[in-house]
Amino acid sequence: MNIFDSHCHLNDKAYNKDLDRVIENACNHDVTAMMVVGITQKTSRRAVNIAETYKGCYASVGIHPHDADQGSEAGLSELKKLAANPRVRAWGETGLDFNRMSSPADIQEKWCIRQMKTANELGLPLIFHERDSGGRFLELLRAHASGDIKGVIHCFSGTPSEMDQYLEMGFYIGITGILTIAKRGEDLRKMAARIPEDRLLVETDAPYLTPVPEKNRIRRNEPAFVRSVLLKLAEVRNADPEQLARAVWENTCRLFDIDTRRSEENSGGAE
Repeated sequence: MNIFDSHCHLNDKAYNKDLDRVIENACNHDVTAMMVVGITQKTSRRAVNIAETYKGCYASVGIHPHDADQGSEAGLSELKKLAANPRVRAWGETGLDFNRMSSPADIQEKWCIRQMKTANELGLPLIFHERDSGGRFLELLRAHASGDIKGVIHCFSGTPSEMDQYLEMGFYIGITGILTIAKRGEDLRKMAARIPEDRLLVETDAPYLTPVPEKNRIRRNEPAFVRSVLLKLAEVRNADPEQLARAVWENTCRLFDIDTRRSEENSGGAE
């Protein structure tokens, strides 16, 4: 199988000492492509550096809602310059998080809208984060996401109604290791079973959200473990894992506008 981890944070300090090993381990577990996601200017720079250094790695740039209060026009300008790098295939992650409220709601909304407009100008798909916004995120999408905007609802954890609305708007749904957790993932498993096959992505959100069975022995998540997410998703959908892996690979490459043949040729290891 070739599996694409559509959302990981290899630019996190958790990997400072063993990034080479983590990427090698991913390749040894059929994870041959990874999207390294930026959440600040600093982590976006690091994501681009990793994507330039390691085959099979791509980057996104953006400002996470937790960090929206650090947003500035100068910072946005730098991110736009980073986005000119051909290894940058997406913008984000951006969105709304009203759970921790690390940044005020109005500031989150301001920079979510600014980033949607910027991504649209640059022709880049968006990686969206949404948590506990009570429908406000959907309101922003309807008001500010043009029909040309493509994107993924990363780490989907919403309601069936919200999922249906995202699908109606043309977005992809990102499935994480939550799917594998007995109690926490119960509702997600029910919803994942009915997502159209051509809208599914799998992701780790590493170093967070370690799936089962890895969760039973290790705390830090890594891209290799997205294989467990894929296998659980196949089980939930009563699908052949290899066929599902092919479909999810094609979905991810389509969203991020990556040539599938080139991606397979360039997967795995340092340049």
